[in-house]
Amino acid sequence: MVERVMATAEALALIEELKAEHGALMFHQSGGCCDNSAANCYLPTDLTIGPYDVKLGEIGAVPFYISKSQYEYWKHTQLIIDVIEGHGGTFSLEGASGKAFHTRSRLFTDAEWAEIEPQVLRDLA
Repeated sequence: MVERVMATAEALALIEELKAEHGALMFHQSGGCCDNSAANCYLPTDLTIGPYDVKLGEIGAVPFYISKSQYEYWKHTQLIIDVIEGHGGTFSLEGASGKAFHTRSRLFTDAEWAEIEPQVLRDLA
């Protein structure tokens, strides 16, 4: 099965640190002006997921959502969540850690796209 979102070892380690400190978490891929298109990490009570959000999958056993408008733009790519040195997103839990989640991407191969396209069509319906 093709994963639509995945995380590097560094991102998984930071997720574990945040889970140890805060408990349950969730991610949302921002498209707003404040955090540049960053993958933001929240407490589940900090953000309401609605009908215009799509669950891409999980990273580190944490659900990962993206807005439908962003999803339309990124649907042909696998999102790869990494960590860089610097300040995290304004609203993201890692903000004070000196590290920031960073989204990279790669295009799906034709074979991968053939496998996931039916799911993408359901997500956008």
